[in-house]
Amino acid sequence: MSSSIQHLLAPLALGLAVVVLCADRADAQEDDPEKTAVEMMKPAERSVERGLTWLASRQQNDGSFGSGAYRGNVAVTSLAGMAMMTGGSTPGRGPHGAEVSRALNYILLNTQQGGFIEARGAASHGPMYGHGFATLFLAECYGMSSRPELREKLSKAVRLIVNSQNREGGWRYQPQRVEGDISVTICQVMALRAARNAGIGVPSETVDRCISYVKKSRNADGGFMYQLTGGESEFARSAAGIVALYSAGVYKGKEIDEGLAYLMRFLPKKGEVRQVTNYHYGHYYAVQAMWQAGGKFWRQWYPGIRDELIDKQRDDGSWMSAYSAEYATAMSLIILQLPENHLPIFRR
Repeated sequence: MSSSIQHLLAPLALGLAVVVLCADRADAQEDDPEKTAVEMMKPAERSVERGLTWLASRQQNDGSFGSGAYRGNVAVTSLAGMAMMTGGSTPGRGPHGAEVSRALNYILLNTQQGGFIEARGAASHGPMYGHGFATLFLAECYGMSSRPELREKLSKAVRLIVNSQNREGGWRYQPQRVEGDISVTICQVMALRAARNAGIGVPSETVDRCISYVKKSRNADGGFMYQLTGGESEFARSAAGIVALYSAGVYKGKEIDEGLAYLMRFLPKKGEVRQVTNYHYGHYYAVQAMWQAGGKFWRQWYPGIRDELIDKQRDDGSWMSAYSAEYATAMSLIILQLPENHLPIFRR
């Protein structure tokens, strides 16, 4: 090629190089899910601030959260503490460090000698729900707190979960080896995953049996049944099933692919009212499933549930549920703040 032609083509080549470079940078930004996720959260920042302020004001003198029959419930207390930790606070540190520390004290105080975590007198949908959420909270606090009894009580709580798993691999309302259900099972497997992340030993066979149980709970439509005896798929239990697999280390397969496709039937859309049972519980797991799936699933799901929750927030900054406003507010705040990526259990 002559030097004159090279001279004429040089600007064109430079222009193409700039275009390619800009495209590469755009792709890099598109492929940076955490940066994109934080930007997606910005419209919810004021809502989150109001929610955290209200939730902090509702803590009881003993460190617990919850109202009405659910006052002092260990699941509600643990979720409230996690909502504050999802925003960046840790026990004794951050804007709500004092509240997290008091919540931790309350959970430790209500951890029995055998490892079972339960506040007697507080209403409960099922004691193992509370135990699962409380163990998860302890595991997330472990390493962030200097409380000397934390490791011992966390280890006992984990051991109780391991010892109460039934033959099929599931768990039920009581710490007994009876017929399980998918809803209680996800609470236990998330707690075990968090504990393992924190360095607490969890037997591999426990995880393997759990994976088998969850896979057997799958229906032909991609959703999940409540118990192995059979039953239709529903939104909340199906979201729980997918997150149970993710928590057990299963990230690919038809159970994941078809489960996500089933959940997308419930994609929150502005102007559409969807009546789903266990609304906050279901969306707590659904947003985790979409966060782990990433890509189009996350990009479509999070803005929908973000805007829906902002619309549902009450004037005082709270959200409402039959299980107490503290429960609904904690769940809503965890969902909205998930892109912050502070808690290890929610990281990809």
